[in-house]
Amino acid sequence: MSLPSLPANFGAENFKASAKYTAPVRRPIEPVGRYFLAHASRALRGHTWSEFEKIEAEKNVSKVDETNEDADLGDEEQDAELLAHDPRDWKSADLYAVMGISHLRHKATEDQIRRAHRKQVLKHHPDKKAGSGGLDQDGFFKIIQKAYECLLDPTKRLQYDSVDENANVEPPALKSNYDFFEAWGPVIASEARFSKKQPVPLLGDINTPKQEVESFYAFWYRIDSWRTFEFLDEDVPDDSSNRDHKRYIERKNVAARKKRKTEDNARLLALVDRVKAEDPRIKLFKEADKKEKERKKWERDAGAREAAAKAKKEAEEAAAKKEAEEAAAAAAKADSKKAKEAAKSAKKKNKRAVRGAAKEAGYFGDADKAEAIDADVALLIENFDDLQLSSVAGTVASGDAAAIKSTLSEIAKEQASSGKVPAAALKYFN
Repeated sequence: MSLPSLPANFGAENFKASAKYTAPVRRPIEPVGRYFLAHASRALRGHTWSEFEKIEAEKNVSKVDETNEDADLGDEEQDAELLAHDPRDWKSADLYAVMGISHLRHKATEDQIRRAHRKQVLKHHPDKKAGSGGLDQDGFFKIIQKAYECLLDPTKRLQYDSVDENANVEPPALKSNYDFFEAWGPVIASEARFSKKQPVPLLGDINTPKQEVESFYAFWYRIDSWRTFEFLDEDVPDDSSNRDHKRYIERKNVAARKKRKTEDNARLLALVDRVKAEDPRIKLFKEADKKEKERKKWERDAGAREAAAKAKKEAEEAAAKKEAEEAAAAAAKADSKKAKEAAKSAKKKNKRAVRGAAKEAGYFGDADKAEAIDADVALLIENFDDLQLSSVAGTVASGDAAAIKSTLSEIAKEQASSGKVPAAALKYFN
């Protein structure tokens, strides 16, 4: 990058110093640190990188005592593909498998790593392989050294554990039959290793109380993961003459880390969502909550239901009473109508009986006056009240002609005297 040229009219008079330079001081500077010491050791002894790594490995081996504790460490057999792995691409190798402790992985202690490393050095040291007539495995020995340095450095080991896919437990396949707790328990336990806050609440079982289940999901939805992705960074070239390219690679690595972190957070959130959606306890809790709400609502509405039932009962009783009264009134009305019709029918019958009584009695021996007798009887009948009509009908029913004539004569005199019938209108009973 070249600096812009000064303006054509820029001169000494335009320059203004913001401060004075301090007096120069000569200070001795010495390189320090383990990397300088390693460089100095190689330079003084004339060792190459490979020779230096062999010497350091032998030193590390001498630091670990031969005990029975390492009997089960580093005994795993590496496959041919791993043994032939390119040491320049050592980051893509399974470093725990390289050390022979793939069954321990992130759970391995520093002491176990040292003991496993000792066995791997004794087993795969190039000098030993060459002496036994084996193939040259100097490349795999370099990977062993890289794995040892990485796994013993706490920061580098965390970076590697962050991307160690072999330690992950895959979730069960969708739409497959499986026991929820047996399938998801190991998955949650595997993801728990990335939490900054320990201990991490685990999945539990079907009998786990509701409060603990809610705490479990509250924790996992807000989990603070220490997982980083620096181990996957593109190597930054150690070339000070091209700083711009170096900065570009660094910015690219930072952006890649952020992207991977974002994707991992989204993955974990989706995983927790799926666990919660499939959790049989959540369904049981929802059903219990629903029943409890219904019970409380039932209790709250008990008074209203009682009042409603009472009002309904009163309304039914009132309706029944009204219906009974209406039925009784209708029956009474029907009875009254029947009585009236019966009385009317009886009245007509009595009138017919009275009207035909004279004829039945032979016109009282005055058959020549039959017309006058019928006219007077008809006129009298028109002015009978119900009591008189009934009384006369009773007399007629006796069949006594003299009694019938006497009764009609008395009634005629009574009606004539009361003015109901003009006396001149009567032809026979006057």
